Amino acid sequence: MTSRLVLVLGDLFIPDRAPDIPAKVRLPLLLLLSSPYPKQSFPTQFKKLLAPNKIGQILCLGNLTDTPTYDFLRSIAPDLQIVKGDYDVDAPNLPPSKVVTHGSLRIGFTHGHTIVPPGDPDALLIAARHMDVDVLLWGGTMRFEAYELEGKFFVNPGSATGVGGCGWGEEEGVPGFCLMDVQGDVLVLYVYQLKTDANGVENVNVEKVSFRKATGLTPAVS
Repeated sequence: MTSRLVLVLGDLFIPDRAPDIPAKVRLPLLLLLSSPYPKQSFPTQFKKLLAPNKIGQILCLGNLTDTPTYDFLRSIAPDLQIVKGDYDVDAPNLPPSKVVTHGSLRIGFTHGHTIVPPGDPDALLIAARHMDVDVLLWGGTMRFEAYELEGKFFVNPGSATGVGGCGWGEEEGVPGFCLMDVQGDVLVLYVYQLKTDANGVENVNVEKVSFRKATGLTPAVS
C-alpha cells in the first residue's frame, strides 16, 4: 500500500512575532530532504521515513506571513496548500478552509480563528461534519492537541515557531509541527516538539499516535 507523508504546520508569524523557525525545529525539516545533515542526529524511530522526496504535501494552517518561509517550505514539497489565518492580511485570496483526500481519508484544514469558541470540541465537530471530513486540522490556539471524537480525528499542530497566545500573561508556546503518514484508512501522526528540560537544555521530542477510520484512535506500535 502506498504511503503518503503530509507535513502540517501552524501559526508561524514570521517576522511579526518570531524571527524564524527555531534551528532545532528547522533541522528535522531539512533532514526530510536529501540534505548534508547527519541522519544519525535524527530520532531512530523516524529514520525509516528519511528518504529524498518523501514529503508529498505540506498543509499550512495560516499565518505564513513572509516570502522566505514560503520559499523554504516549497523547497521541502512543491505541493504547498495554505489557508488564510487572521494575520494573513496581504493574502486576501486565500480560502478559509480546504479539503484534501489521502487514501480513504478526507482531511480538512482551517486556521481556526473562525471556530467559536476557539478550540471548542463541539464547535470543531460541527465544522468537521459541515466539511464532511474524517480528519480536521486546525490552528489559532498555538497549542498542540490530538484527540478522537465521534469517529473523527482532530489535530492542532501548535505553532512552528513557538509563539504563544495574544492574551495578557499567556506564556510562550512550544515550537513544533506534525507529520502525517497516511496509508489507506490509517493515519500515523508524528508529533515533533522542541521541549526544554529542567536544566534548560532544548531537545526535539517525537511522539506518535495512530488513527484508523473504522475504529477510531488506537495506540501505535513502535
